[in-house]
Amino acid sequence: MSGTTRKIANAPVSFGVFELSDAPPPLDADEMVRALAQAGYEGIDSGPIGYLGTGSELTDRLGGNGLLLAGGWVDLRYGDAGAYREGLPALEAALEVFAAAPPAPEGFGPRPTLACSGSPERFARPGGSVPGLAASDWPAYAARVQEAADRCRERGFEPAFHHHLGTYVEMPEDVERLLELTDVRLCLDTGHLLLAGGDPVTALRAWAERVEHVHVKDGDTKILADALADGADLRELMGRGGFAALGEGELDLPGVVRTLHEIGYTGWVVIEQDTLPGRRAVARNIADQTANRRKLEELGL
Repeated sequence: MSGTTRKIANAPVSFGVFELSDAPPPLDADEMVRALAQAGYEGIDSGPIGYLGTGSELTDRLGGNGLLLAGGWVDLRYGDAGAYREGLPALEAALEVFAAAPPAPEGFGPRPTLACSGSPERFARPGGSVPGLAASDWPAYAARVQEAADRCRERGFEPAFHHHLGTYVEMPEDVERLLELTDVRLCLDTGHLLLAGGDPVTALRAWAERVEHVHVKDGDTKILADALADGADLRELMGRGGFAALGEGELDLPGVVRTLHEIGYTGWVVIEQDTLPGRRAVARNIADQTANRRKLEELGL
């Protein structure tokens, strides 16, 4: 069981909520919070800032359902100096929201999840087949990541950088380079690493001292291969079910859980099953996240 060393959360992206637009989300914030609390989760990722509310609205919504805020996604264009500067107010706004979250036990405050806004070329061809940053571009890119991490720390938050398909930090060697050039800690995402050609169990052991946050998701490389053959991009890969329910893809889930215990990982474990709104029935989403929680529980997490 998760006990006092690990807590299990889920995220709005499992229901297709990863951006706010004119279309209403498949679940409103109250419905999602209730569904995850009833499924046995202890926390929730913020999803797009504002979706769960801000200030007292956020505190009341989560506290009323016994959930903590596990963290939240903030992407910035680290590869473009001007665009990066323009995006910093969004980081500050996210930190304001995290500061207003319900009080949490030590070690379980919200983690700002720093991520790259993406590489258009890699977004179109996810999975490691497209070259990333040139060697000469890495120092400036990493310096901006470091600055963003330091801004979080100045506000009392320890951030974690999220490697991700379709971005400049996609493949295992990209992660290695970022870790070499910064002191930022890592949000290790098993599904994104798997579909980028990595081995999540090996990575957990290799990067254990830098892992600050863990996203557990499964991945299906056959769906990825078919999507690439059809010319589908990362968004369509998500819609096709490239990130499967736990146990339905190729992730060595028992190995991941065993390794988390072996390396003494403490903190949030966030189950995710990235999808698009409208591609899967809400009832199925809820059933999947309930089953995902049970699978981790059965494995001792």
